[in-house]
Amino acid sequence: MPEAMTTTRVTGRDVGSGQGVTVTVADGRIAAIEPTDLALTSGPYLAAGLIDLQVNGFRGLDLNDGTVTPARVAALTQMMTELGVTTYLPTLITASRASLLSSLATIAAARQQYPLCARMIPFVHVEGPFLAPEDGPRGAHPREHVRSPDLDEVAEWQRVSGGLVGKITLSPHHDQVSNFIRALVGQGILVAIGHTSATADQIHAAVSAGARLSTHLGNGAAATLPRHPNFIWAQLACDRLDAGFIADGFHLPADTFKAMLRAKELKRSYLVSDAAALAGMPPGVYDQPIGGRVELGRDGRLSVAGTPYLAGASRPLCEDVALAIRMADLTLADGLMLATVNPGRFVGGRGRLAVGEAADLILFDWEQGAASLAIRETYVAGERFSAE
Repeated sequence: MPEAMTTTRVTGRDVGSGQGVTVTVADGRIAAIEPTDLALTSGPYLAAGLIDLQVNGFRGLDLNDGTVTPARVAALTQMMTELGVTTYLPTLITASRASLLSSLATIAAARQQYPLCARMIPFVHVEGPFLAPEDGPRGAHPREHVRSPDLDEVAEWQRVSGGLVGKITLSPHHDQVSNFIRALVGQGILVAIGHTSATADQIHAAVSAGARLSTHLGNGAAATLPRHPNFIWAQLACDRLDAGFIADGFHLPADTFKAMLRAKELKRSYLVSDAAALAGMPPGVYDQPIGGRVELGRDGRLSVAGTPYLAGASRPLCEDVALAIRMADLTLADGLMLATVNPGRFVGGRGRLAVGEAADLILFDWEQGAASLAIRETYVAGERFSAE
């Protein structure tokens, strides 16, 4: 006799209409979505789980300090469920060849050892090391490890990780970078533009070669740019590029974020947390393996101690969604689209609340002006995780 199907029902308010809805989950997938008589003004909201394409760490769990273990990756993955994230890309920044190889092998091992890691981590994002070397565009990436594009190095990444690198952020100012981008795209790797000093023409050439994304557009840039043309305008104007934004209130002022969203349109925009290992930690001054002495303020700003320069991001995606809604005067449905279906297009079409899709869900509380989505429960392929 075949085993009976495991069935669960999750009820909440639809983020668009506010009406009650019940999702029936069977064997990890959405089997039905039906209206209920839930009161329109009470109860938690129900939506697809959040998708974060850029996570460096959280609450002291660092992917980039050179000592990451499979257990640490598993702990970070579990922590993501508490924040309403059901899919994320571990992000490795510029480092030595040996360090990147070790970290990639470790994340691959975590996916083999822990089923939740295998489910929530579709692939890895390597941010660098093929970036602009100048102060400003380089951001917090260590100068000594910035280098030119190298297909042999990428082949080594794939060899040690079992082909786990699925996204690479690079600067298209490098010589012969168009050929490099074409080769990556031919391997099925997403190419993103970021941490760049490229000209507008170099941006256009990279897009023609196959680049599809802008990594945290408006950041990883020189403090002063030519009024026009420049690489920000070129990326904003390009309909073939989808743009990631850090909507934490620090990386982009509200007016800038709102104008950039209008330029790209919602359908070509998505949010990332870019959360650093100090995200979720108590305010204070910390000595970090990357970035040196940094200060996490009570307001959540993470900066190089004693300077006005940012040293990373400290807010999780559930806070960024709420802040994006406030900064750009968005509806709840539009804010969630930026963190579900839009980034989901780049991880196999995840992030959709529809019959037949994986049961990656969140139940959360929210009200107009709130600083965060208050996550109650997260479901990953139907498995329930409580944030309490």
